[in-house]
Amino acid sequence: MTMTNNSNKIGRWQGAGLLATTLLGTSVFILPQMTIATAGFGAMYAWLILTFAIIPVALVFGRLSAIFPHAAGPAYFVEKAFGAVYGRTIGLIFLLVVPLGAPAALLMTYQFINAIVALSPTIQLLTQLGLLLVIFLLNYRGIHISAKLQFLLTFAIIFVVLLLFGSINTSTTSAISISDYALDINPVMAAAGIAFWSFLGVEAMSHLSADFKEPKKDLIPAMMIGTILVGAIYLISTLLLLRAPSSEGLAMVSVFDQVFGGFGAQIIGTLGVAGGLATVNVYTASIARLAWSFSNDGVLPRYFAKLNQHGVPLRALSTLLLIMALVLILTFSTETDLEDLIGWSNGVFVIIYFASMLAAIKLLDKRNLPLIILGCLFCLMLSWGLGWRMIYACILLCLTAPLLYWQHSYQNTKQLLSQ
Repeated sequence: MTMTNNSNKIGRWQGAGLLATTLLGTSVFILPQMTIATAGFGAMYAWLILTFAIIPVALVFGRLSAIFPHAAGPAYFVEKAFGAVYGRTIGLIFLLVVPLGAPAALLMTYQFINAIVALSPTIQLLTQLGLLLVIFLLNYRGIHISAKLQFLLTFAIIFVVLLLFGSINTSTTSAISISDYALDINPVMAAAGIAFWSFLGVEAMSHLSADFKEPKKDLIPAMMIGTILVGAIYLISTLLLLRAPSSEGLAMVSVFDQVFGGFGAQIIGTLGVAGGLATVNVYTASIARLAWSFSNDGVLPRYFAKLNQHGVPLRALSTLLLIMALVLILTFSTETDLEDLIGWSNGVFVIIYFASMLAAIKLLDKRNLPLIILGCLFCLMLSWGLGWRMIYACILLCLTAPLLYWQHSYQNTKQLLSQ
């Protein structure tokens, strides 16, 4: 079932901007620094491998979404290939990644606010909760509004990164020795496991395929433009930080101050906050549409099936944001580590991507098989890099699959008895 009553649609370039800003988000100013801390110069190898490896995955998702546009995205692909229980399991673990993924993205976003102005712990939490209200307002009238704004934001982020890279004084940069080029595979894979966060959003576009004017014509080009552009920017950002002297806090702010003599916190901070809101905004829209779809299919209560006058599943959106607020409060009180939140979230998406690649084997013609195999290898590579952080995804699978099997069996039995 698709949202045919949403009259506001997006085109190829808006879609590319939407994807690019979702993938860049806050993480373009944070993740390169985290991967360098994990693998040193090996972070360059991690980003290079990840950029090339994500391309076949994006192509497969694009082709699936163009042929089968549906609000449930990967869950719908898996259901069409293997049956209702499998599809609902993938959809439900996607919903359940919200308690980890949303706080992680908002905690990243808050680091940029903290760079601009220091706040007390209580005000920090209230600020993070206030960001959820902004996301509600952005989504209320539909994704096409934020798509136009995020297209402009993408250019602003890219412009700043390229300006920094082109302006940095090579005489004050750190030297890179020959030994730095040696490939140590374990830290590189660990860095790739962290960096995978940057490409979470490729599959989110499949939830929004029905929001494109012409999904068969525009979806794949939008995904390719966005994915390749983002990979290049992350590589440039990582090389920029490797060339710059190390510093405390946000390295990108320090580099900006070094190059331009100040205003790094204000410029990078503003773009970081806007990018973080963009990331959470697209995922919130995607997950709200998934909840709406599951409500229509009987997996979730019918309460979430209602749309507002703009074709937005407002009840699902409001409930989702309320859950995010509760989890933010819990995360704040327990002082959960950001890197663990990222790793656990990434593990769930590895499962979702792998299941989607397997579904593509059945749903797409055999000409796509080389791309699908590369996509499967990509998922296995990331599992290796994430290591023990895959445990959250495995626990979710073990809990949700039996419950959904029981629900499906009960619904079938009830339907037979009523006939």
